[in-house]
Amino acid sequence: MKETKIALGTWSWGSGSVGGDQVFGNHLELDNLKPVFDAAMKVGLNVWDTATVYGTGASESILGELAKAYPRQDVVLSTKFTPQMGQEVEEMLENSLKLLQTDYIDIYWIHNPADVERWTPGLIPLLKSGKVKRVGVSNHNIAELKRANEILGAEGFKVSAVQNHFSLLYRSSERGGVLDYCKENGMEFWGYMVLEQGALSGKYDREHPLPAGSDRGEKYNPVLDKIETLTAAMKEIGQHYGASCSQVGIAWAMGKGVVPIIGATKPQHVLEAAETAKIQLTPAEMLKLEVLAESAGIDTRGSWEHTME
Repeated sequence: MKETKIALGTWSWGSGSVGGDQVFGNHLELDNLKPVFDAAMKVGLNVWDTATVYGTGASESILGELAKAYPRQDVVLSTKFTPQMGQEVEEMLENSLKLLQTDYIDIYWIHNPADVERWTPGLIPLLKSGKVKRVGVSNHNIAELKRANEILGAEGFKVSAVQNHFSLLYRSSERGGVLDYCKENGMEFWGYMVLEQGALSGKYDREHPLPAGSDRGEKYNPVLDKIETLTAAMKEIGQHYGASCSQVGIAWAMGKGVVPIIGATKPQHVLEAAETAKIQLTPAEMLKLEVLAESAGIDTRGSWEHTME
């Protein structure tokens, strides 16, 4: 099975604690999302990323229901367990397997680095059993990543991928050496919030703010004026490629060697994402966007993250 170099994110699927309704102001359920899933699979986007904490299982449940319509080997299922939930790793895996309606996970992630020594060893028996094919770490800095890799390496395994916040506005993993470490050690680097929950999509500005009452609206609406110069440049560059502002933001991440995680909420989003793989920005275009992003002076680090630097 060939995996695509773009992953589709499902954080905004379903409702509940840390779910799409609270974080994004969305109300997306199974019926809304079936056309999205089918459109993605049709164009070859088959990597789906979720987490137990998204809607406290709601996202995993929807994804599992949609994925079961396809041969299991044609779908790459990626999910994450949250140490702070207070359960053992195997217990959390079994719950995810049930919700996703499968007997194995293609890539299983430690969602937050609560205690590398405590949680990393719990992945080893899951790898040995075959219930987990590969493992990754999310929101880990370089020291935590190296230690997790050492723990797994003692048993003949390794960290296959890192999943951290990465965008034009937030490059902490690059500055902190995580990106280079991944390249040097054959690990994938998956970037979430590449478009900053839509703030870099070009859809929003001071006259057209993000949904009021949502977590992302509260976070980004106050700084939209500082982002507009950047998104204007993204749109201008996009005109040369017949691409949207969103596609330019995704193409920039891919130019950094990142597997971008794109929020999949509408069929057009996945179709745009598929087309983005054909866009290769020039070094001058990459640099221009990075300079403008830096000058915006915005720190978009999430409350759950610690700095990678």
